[in-house]
Order: sequence, then structure tokens, then C-alpha cells
Amino acid sequence: MFIAMSTFVIANGMTEAVKAAFVHRPHLVEHAAGFVRMEVITPLDCPDEIWLLTYWSDEASFHTWHHSPAHHDSHRGIPKGLKLAPKQTRMRFFHQVCA
Repeated sequence: MFIAMSTFVIANGMTEAVKAAFVHRPHLVEHAAGFVRMEVITPLDCPDEIWLLTYWSDEASFHTWHHSPAHHDSHRGIPKGLKLAPKQTRMRFFHQVCA
């Protein structure tokens, strides 16, 4: 299993709008080859920080999705005017060892 994790911090008070956008997203990723599941979580000690984890059967499937038009389309629901904290956006990749 391959896991892609994006983390970012909302800088302008739009946290609830961003969370709502994830809840009401178009669910395009669910149709991507190799997609397993997605989780969106927020640390209790930093509610403006969002962690997006997507789980894939393999790394190639993630990269195919990430460079697809559907990936671009999936971001259309991002609230207008959203500002992220500078230097706090990060993307990391993992291979699952066990569950």
C-alpha cells in the first residue's frame, strides 16, 4: 500500500469552509484506478491544520491520478480567497509496513 499525505494550515479563518468543501467534494478520486480510501483529519492541538491522507494500491496509481484532469477538477470546490500559511504546506509519501 502507498500513502500520500498532504498537510497544510489555513491562514485566514476559512477552516470551516475548507472542512465543508472536503465533506461536499465531488468524490472524483474514488473512481481513480488503484484508489483505496481517503481520510481528512485535523490535530486537536491545531484545528486550522488539515491532514489529507490518500491510500493507493501502488505508487504509480497515485502519480497517474495526481497528473490527471480529474485531479485538477477535484479542486474546484476550494473556497475562493483561501490563504495557506507560508512554508507550512507539505507533502509526504509512505509505504505501509503492516496494519
